[in-house]
Order: sequence, then C-alpha cells, then structure tokens
Amino acid sequence: MCTVVIDVAEPGGSRLLAVRDEDPQRAWDSLGEWWPDRYPGVIGIRDRRAGGAWLAANRSTGRLAVLLNRADTLELPEDQVLSRGSLALESVAGRAPVAPLSMHGFNLLEVGPDAARVLSWDGASLTETPVPTGVHMIAHDGLDDPATARIARWLPEFRAHAATRDDWDREWIELLEASTVLDPTDDAAIIRDNRPHGYPTQSLLYCVASVGHEGLDVRGTALSSPGHWSPRES
Repeated sequence: MCTVVIDVAEPGGSRLLAVRDEDPQRAWDSLGEWWPDRYPGVIGIRDRRAGGAWLAANRSTGRLAVLLNRADTLELPEDQVLSRGSLALESVAGRAPVAPLSMHGFNLLEVGPDAARVLSWDGASLTETPVPTGVHMIAHDGLDDPATARIARWLPEFRAHAATRDDWDREWIELLEASTVLDPTDDAAIIRDNRPHGYPTQSLLYCVASVGHEGLDVRGTALSSPGHWSPRES
C-alpha cells in the first residue's frame, strides 16, 4: 500500500515523493547498483528475497520507475505466480510489461524526461494511464482515485505546494511530516501501519527524485521506526 506523489511539469520533467510500505521482516537494501551484470548503471531499492526492485532509476537514459501493489483477480496457484520485482528494472531498461502476466496486480509508475505514465495490471487486463501536467497521487488503485482516503485527504495539500521551487523536496518532506498528525493506522495516513487493515506492511522509507533533460537525481531515507516519523528524519 505504497504512496507516490508526482508533479509533472510543462513542457517536461517531473518531481516525485515515493513512500514504501513493506513487511519490516522482509529484508531490503537501500539505493545502490545491485544489478551490475544484468542492469549496469541502474540503481534501486532492492528486495533481498526476490532480488528485484521497488524503485529503480537509470541516469544514462533518464528513466525512473516505482512499483505499487494493487488488488487482482489472478487465478493461478501461488507456485506459478512470478515476482513483480523485475518490473521497475525492466522499465528503466526500456522494456514495458506485456499482457498476459503471471503476476499479482500492480501499478507501475514510469517516469521519463518528457512524460510519465501508469501501467496497471489487475490480473485480467493491462491498462495505460498517462499522467497529465500537474500534481497527482497514486496508491493501490487508480491515479488520483478519490476513493483512496489518503489521496482524498492529501492531494489538495500537495497541489497547494506544487514542486516548482528549488527547495521543493524540503517543502514536500515537511508536508509528509505534517501528514503524520494522523495516526499511522488511520486510513488517510501516508506514513502507515497497515496491520489493522489486514496487511503486515508498514512504511519503511521514502525517496525524493527529479527526472528531466537536465538529469536524474534520486535520494532515499529510511524511517528509524517502521510506520512512524521521527523529527530527525525531516
């Protein structure tokens, strides 16, 4: 139940804030070049168990991708279901997924110097949603879905603080910190503890990134305590 906020500029370039929710017991590695043989020059947040990436970026091509899980109607035995961890890595290498997919549902946010889009798989169909100019949010359903409580609550706030200033990242991180006025179990929280909702996941880290013709920059910060914000993290 991860969350991404993205500001797509006109005529090009994007800035984003991505929050990762995962089971704290599932080991992971911070931003690094973990795939030098298969994906040279690609950096990302690595999932140690499956070997894939939640977020991946390729500075040489100016491409970035983030993977968000979503519900699906996939009818396959679990031992035949493939990991989604290759999706972000393949994306920044210039290869998009092709249906049908033996994977559980996902939203794959793909960001390049000129445009951004979301590829969504629900177990039956793969759809593409271009991300228009302006500030948008996505989580486990559709882009800017008002039925997603955290989007309904915080999208107007992020739109009021569009990432147009040089210190946009500080401003958005401060807004992320302000969102923690809500309890992490609140359905409208961005920094989350999803256990009361039936999932073992909690917010573990956030990344800020800028993508444009002038280059790609991405930085990650791990939360000191899963699902909770500490003042020193701002």
